[in-house]
Amino acid sequence: MASSNEYLEYILEQLSALSDITYRKMMGEYILYYRGRVFGGIYDNRLLLKPTVSARELLPDASEELPYEGARPMLMPSDTDNRELLAKVIEAMYSELPEPKKKK
Repeated sequence: MASSNEYLEYILEQLSALSDITYRKMMGEYILYYRGRVFGGIYDNRLLLKPTVSARELLPDASEELPYEGARPMLMPSDTDNRELLAKVIEAMYSELPEPKKKK
């Protein structure tokens, strides 16, 4: 099931405290970027985050979910209504995220 544009807009609103959030639509889902680095995505209308050390520490109640069959597990925050916590988690994750690959 593809994610809805309405859910994307909801998540973008929840992350509006962060100034450099972008996204890319891929196969009906959305990849989310913070300052150019992938931090997670929206899969089947679920916000999933990369399982970094910071994310695990700040979201101890987050469940591990598969974004799609064959993928590595990601963290699903239990409370996407908590804007402050989501911003704090993504800020903390930033230094642990890989830099984008350079285009040739």
